[in-house]
This record gives sequence, C-alpha cells and structure tokens, in this order.
Amino acid sequence: MSSAAKITAVLGPTNTGKTHLAVEQMLAARSGMIGLPLRLLAREIYDRATAIVGPNAVALITGEEKIVPVDTRYWVCTVEAMPSDVDVSFMAIDEVQLATDFERGHVFTDRILHWRGRDKTMLLGAQTMRALIERLVPGVRYESRPRLSVLSYAGQKKISRLPRRSATVAFSAEAVYGIAELIRRQRGGAAVVLGALSPRTRNAQVALYQNRDVDHIVATDAIGMGLNMDIDHVAFAAARKFDGFQYRDLSAPELAQIAGRAGRYMNDGTFGVTGQAQPFEPEMIDRLENHRFEPARVMQWRSPNLSFASLDELRSSLSAAPRQQGLTRAQPSADIEALEFLNRDPEVHDLTPTPADVKRLWDVCQIPDYRNISGAEHANLIRRVFKFITTSPGQIPEDWFARQLSHCARTQGDIDTLSTRIAHVRTWTFIANRPEWIDDAVHWQDRAREIEDSLSDALHERLTQRFVDRRTAVLMKRMHQKEEIMSSVEQDGAVLVEGERVGHMTGLCFQSDAADGSAGKAMRAAAMKAVAEELQARAQSLTAAPDPDFSVGDGATIVWHGAAIGRLRAGTSPLKPEISVVADDQLSATDHDS
Repeated sequence: MSSAAKITAVLGPTNTGKTHLAVEQMLAARSGMIGLPLRLLAREIYDRATAIVGPNAVALITGEEKIVPVDTRYWVCTVEAMPSDVDVSFMAIDEVQLATDFERGHVFTDRILHWRGRDKTMLLGAQTMRALIERLVPGVRYESRPRLSVLSYAGQKKISRLPRRSATVAFSAEAVYGIAELIRRQRGGAAVVLGALSPRTRNAQVALYQNRDVDHIVATDAIGMGLNMDIDHVAFAAARKFDGFQYRDLSAPELAQIAGRAGRYMNDGTFGVTGQAQPFEPEMIDRLENHRFEPARVMQWRSPNLSFASLDELRSSLSAAPRQQGLTRAQPSADIEALEFLNRDPEVHDLTPTPADVKRLWDVCQIPDYRNISGAEHANLIRRVFKFITTSPGQIPEDWFARQLSHCARTQGDIDTLSTRIAHVRTWTFIANRPEWIDDAVHWQDRAREIEDSLSDALHERLTQRFVDRRTAVLMKRMHQKEEIMSSVEQDGAVLVEGERVGHMTGLCFQSDAADGSAGKAMRAAAMKAVAEELQARAQSLTAAPDPDFSVGDGATIVWHGAAIGRLRAGTSPLKPEISVVADDQLSATDHDS
C-alpha cells in the first residue's frame, strides 16, 4: 500500500461526526475499507453501508463473522480483522487513540503506520494523538472538528434521581447488573449493554432504549466507542476500572470519550456521577467540558517484520524493540503468551520443522481468548487445533468440532450461563471462519451463527425479564406521551391500571401496592383518576345508606360494608358524639362534609 497516498487526520472529541464523515467518503470512493474498534460498531456501520449501496457491495469482516460478496467494493472490519491483501482507493482507521491501549494498541499502531488507501487515507480519533502522528507519520493533513453540541457537568445524583434518557456507566458485569436491578425497582427498567454481548443481543437491548420502552441504559465503557444512541445524560457509577493489568483511575480522555456520548448532533448533553462515585474535581470538570487534555506520549508497538525461520526466530522478532521515539514495545498479549507456553512443549517443536509450520502455529495462536479462561487452558486449545491441522488429514475433525458446538447449543440457564456459552461459541465461530482449518467451513459458520443467534435471543429475554418491569415501563412511556391511561376499581376493591393491580380500596381509603420510587409514583398517579371517581361514588352511597347498614366496631369505629369509614369521639353530650371521617385526601371537601 503506497505511503505516498494522501493522509488526513480528522481529530476531535465525540459527537463531531468523524465516523459519519469517513463512511460518506468511503462510499463515495471507487472502493474502500474502514477499521473499527468494536464488533458491535462494525455491524452498525455495515448495516448503514448496505442500506446505502446494497448488500452485494459491502463486506463485513470481524473475528467471528465474514460476509464477503463476490462484487465487494467496501470493507467494514474490526481493526484486528482487516485483510492485508485487499487494495482499496480509500482507507480509514477509527479511534486511533487506542494505539495507546496496553492490550490492543500495537494493532492500531501498525494500521496507523503502514496501512494506506491508494488515493486517500483517513485517521480518525482524539486530538490528543496529533503530536504523535506528526512525529511518526509524515505528510499528514490535519482537520480539527469541534463538538456539535455543548457538554456540561450536572454534578452528583442518586441513581433513583437520574433524569430520563440517562446512561449509567460501570466497569464490571456485576456492577452493571446491580445498578440495572435498582433502576428496575425505582424507574421501571433499564436496558443493558456490555462489550461481551453479541451484536444481536446488544441491538435488541439498545432497541428497548431507543424505542423508549425504557428510559435508562446501564453499560460498561463499551458505550464510549461510537455506539450511537439518544442519550441526554451520562452518569459515572465509578471512575476506576481493571484494564487487564491493574485497577486504575480512568484518564481524562477516557472519561471524555464516555461522557461525550451525552448529547447527539445539535442536542446538548450533561454528565455527572452517581452511586459511590465521588464528584469530579473542578479541574477535571473544566477539562471534560472544554476538551483540554494532555497529548498522548507513546503508541504501543510490536514489530510487523516477523521471522518464521524457527520458533526461536519468531520469538526473537516478536521481542524486537522500536527504533523511533514515540513508540514503546507492547506488553505480551494472549497470542505471545500462548506461543511461550507452547514453546516449552517438545511435541510442538517436532511439528514445526519448517517456516510454513511456524507460520501456521502463529496463525493458530491468534485464536482470541473470548472465554476468559486460564492461559494454560487457552494454550491447550491452541495446541489441540494446531495438532489437528498439522497431522493427517490436516484438518479439524468434524465430529470433534460438532461436539464442541453442541456444548454451547442449550438455551436454558441464567444470564451468566448464557453469556459464557456465547463467549465459547465465539471461539468456535472464529475457528470456523478459517476454511483451511476445517472442511465445509461455510456449514460450520452457519451452524455457529445459528447457535449464537438462539443464545443471543435467550440472553435478551433473560436480561429483559430481570431488568425490565414491562408493565411499568409501558405505563411510564404512555404517560410521557400523554396518552390516556385506563384505570378501574373492581367489585372487590382491587384498583387496576392497564389491567395490572396496583392497590385496593377499603371503605374510603386507597392502599397502594406499588413500589417506592418514580415507577411506583407513576403507578399511583395513574390510579388516582379511578380512585377519585370511586371515592365520590362511595361517599354518595354512604350518604344515602339506611341506618341498619352501619355498625359500631372496636375502638368506637363506624363500620360500613365491613370497612371502617369513621370514628366516634366525645361530643357535647353522651347522646351527641362527634364523628371523624376516615378517608383519603382524594375525597373532595364537599363529599367529606356531606
């Protein structure tokens, strides 16, 4: 790919339209490729591109999914999955600031330094990358894009007081689930988004939010990477996370990336903290509101010039140090750790006598650890796959592969169980997308996708069951849209709102069954029309009732139809007691006095 091609760096904060601009320019070119940071975002851009130019012109390539039409002109990929043998007119790399990430940064750095379109290359990301790009990539033209809307700090709020159309951000699945559970009780429900969700589950959850079935979404920092939603407020439930190496505070640019999801296009947004998170310091607030951050100092780097002459040569080339200022050698990632583990296995050495065998081993080491298992267990999987493809007949046995998939195919279980099965099936999907490893790869790709889809649907159902009170959510949506809410009082005194019991009436009093919080208040408010009408009717019936309908119960209570509706108290004489009415405040003064 020609390094002399025109390179433009489009830099700025979130909500500047950078990715949208790149997609427009790609689709206007004769051919193009865009590398994106997330599988979820790649699917979103793929759907957008196919809607414009048709599915026959667009390929989607991620670690687990390959859709490559015969007449492909445009390639939408995750950065790791970008094919190196495709020559395109236009090339774009999104979120280039991830070149500083300890785990994935070296991949972004490689694309920034070496991947080019014939006619134009576009680097998209944060302004913090400008100094590094200037140092490492000569001849770049810079375009700064201002944020389209204002982002301002709204302080600290309780989770139960967060405004509608809020995203609450936490940094573990446990924290996300706990917050979503609280919002369900208080506000009727929340959608949930985690990076580990499949695109199908994620899209279904986002649809709950976008369609206003719920007004809250709880997410990990995956929400910060270009996933477009109508969010007015971002609330940080924490400002620390585990980055794969250690627990640490989020940097100002990382906070800005997430906070910037608030507001969209010309709509202003706010950010703040909630839960146990401490309020931001004034200096941090100023930096986030005005997008002022320290320049990135180094990109993570790993040598692209690998030697496959032997295992030792490969390991040596992987440990090479960068020679340019602004680059730092990346920490060993899962593929290198697996290679080091297998290097201690004499059988692996026997199976790698030629450069082609060493290259094949390195290719197998690229199987991601989606399952989040121990390094040794992951390396054992890699060893097994490698032995299959290097010994007769040179492919993974179909019966073995079928058994692995069958373990994932059950849709019973709770959220964690289904999430684990999806993580496992992603591994087998990745393998199925290597046609040189397995016979009838298309069949196994389809089978893996079918299993993932069924698991995704089941997971969406479990998430919705756990974190969305559908009746309350629908009620609150209809109240927001100012639609008429049906409420009634049954003969037994049960008070119903849209067919759901929310309380009961005894005598002239209404007892609510609704929970506390905004959702409960909404349910009680919706019931009040029917309660007020019933109170008026009961008061009129009581006034007209004959004396035998009344009795005196314990504590000098006046009982009517089995319910206390008043209480006797001392009057001017024993034969003239006073009566105090036992009734709700909703009973009008006229009916009360009558």
